[in-house]
Amino acid sequence: MPNILLTRIDNRLIHGQVAVTWSNHVGANLIVVANDEVAKDPLQQSLMDMAVPGMETRYFTIRETIDKIGLASEEQKIALIVKTPQDVLELVKGGVPIRKVNIGNMHYSEGKEQLTSTVAVDEEDKKAFRELHRLGVQLEIRRVPSEKGKNIIDLI
Repeated sequence: MPNILLTRIDNRLIHGQVAVTWSNHVGANLIVVANDEVAKDPLQQSLMDMAVPGMETRYFTIRETIDKIGLASEEQKIALIVKTPQDVLELVKGGVPIRKVNIGNMHYSEGKEQLTSTVAVDEEDKKAFRELHRLGVQLEIRRVPSEKGKNIIDLI
């Protein structure tokens, strides 16, 4: 079973907060980005790698993540980063053992409701979060480790 220490929704994917703060907090030595677009874009990967010097990274599509994460060694302590709750739901339905999700950033855009200063959701997001909750996944909005988390289900 893969040693997933953190699963985080952050539409920025890899940036200083994930790379330094969260990875150090959980003791991760590998960041896996599960995103179909970034998995096919070496330029975006290179830019993200600059934010995490010395940290091992992998960039997989959602399907590749489902197929490959079970092959991780016990020594790989994984921070799994995705853009959307729909991505997490697809991973969970594909058999990736995710029990808790850290919701960091979901930017506001037209048609989204602002829940907190960093999290805005639309109806599709709410539907995915409710289904994840029904599947037994804990869903916590928490920007940084020192902040007290909020259960997103209480807000939607």
